[in-house]
Amino acid sequence: MLSRLTRIQAVAVCGVPLAALLGVALFAPLPFAIAQPGMTADVLGENKGEPVITVSGAPVRKTSGQLRMTTIVATGPDTDVSLSDVVDGWFRTDSAVMPRDSVYPSGDSVKEIEQHNTQQMEQSQDAATEAALTYLGKSSKDVKVSLKLSDVGGPSAGLLFTLGIIDKLDGNGSGGDLTGGRVIAGTGTIEADGRVGAVGGVALKTQAARRDGATVFLVPKDECADAKSELPAGLRLIPVTDLKGTVGALKALGSGKGGVPSC
Repeated sequence: MLSRLTRIQAVAVCGVPLAALLGVALFAPLPFAIAQPGMTADVLGENKGEPVITVSGAPVRKTSGQLRMTTIVATGPDTDVSLSDVVDGWFRTDSAVMPRDSVYPSGDSVKEIEQHNTQQMEQSQDAATEAALTYLGKSSKDVKVSLKLSDVGGPSAGLLFTLGIIDKLDGNGSGGDLTGGRVIAGTGTIEADGRVGAVGGVALKTQAARRDGATVFLVPKDECADAKSELPAGLRLIPVTDLKGTVGALKALGSGKGGVPSC
């Protein structure tokens, strides 16, 4: 006949498998990636000794100020992320826990992911060139644009590439710089018709932007709430939805005339 367990004994016995499960969970790999603020690059300048934007077939302006594209850096697709990593990431403002599938396409190898990101970057550059030249009323048959940014993949630099091309060719349209001499950062995809799309990771990108001297951050309007969640002091958010509105906001900011949208 089995004897009854006291309450203390029962808790102790049940606690053995529970502790084992917690121990396994603590170190078992989970389907998450840990992201942090990454590098930024001034698309009006050079990256690793080479111009980011090169234009031929049209006069190019000498610009001042900066247009900094922003990135996040995440644990690799083949990196094991444990429960302790996730808990640590949740309690830090300089990192974020993201579903791995939202950072890397599910089921792809590291090589396939790199190829995918490179392809997205190339498509983004093509769309940025088309959007900028269309906005300026120039033909791609006469004006050639080359964009080069090493070790960066994905489409999120599209908006900043577009603005950089416009600033180099036309500035603010009145002889001044589109930046107004400021350090302006931002993120957002771009379509050939000028539409700006969301990208993710904006709270981390605002931190990277402020770290590298930006005072203004262009953010896709739908991501205003995320951008405001960990907004660094001294960084002004400007929500954007399309290229025309973005250029208009920058012109208003530079001239001090007209309204500048805010999140």
